[in-house]
Amino acid sequence: MTKNRISLYIILLFCLLLTVSCAHKEVVDACLKGHTYGFWGGLWHGIIAPFDFIGMLFNKDVTMYAQNNNGSWYAFGFLIGSGGWGIIGGKGICRKKRCR
Repeated sequence: MTKNRISLYIILLFCLLLTVSCAHKEVVDACLKGHTYGFWGGLWHGIIAPFDFIGMLFNKDVTMYAQNNNGSWYAFGFLIGSGGWGIIGGKGICRKKRCR
C-alpha cells in the first residue's frame, strides 16, 4: 500500500468516528421497567418477528426485539425462534430429498 492510500484510510476512519460520535443518545429508562424477557420471550418474539417487521413499517410503536431482556438467553431464544440460522428448515429439506 502506498502512503497516499494509507492516509486516505486514516482520514476516512477519522471522519467516520467523528460522525458516529455526534449520534443522538436514546433514553431507554422507561423501556427497562417491568417484566424482563428471557429465553421463552425471545423464542416467541423470534417466531412472530416477520409479522412485527410488517407492523414496524406502519407503526412506530411496534418493535421486533424487547429492550428489557436478560441478554444472552433472550438472544438465543430469538435466534431459534427466527429460524436458527436455517438449522430447522435445512434439516427438513435434506430429509425430503433423501426420501425421493
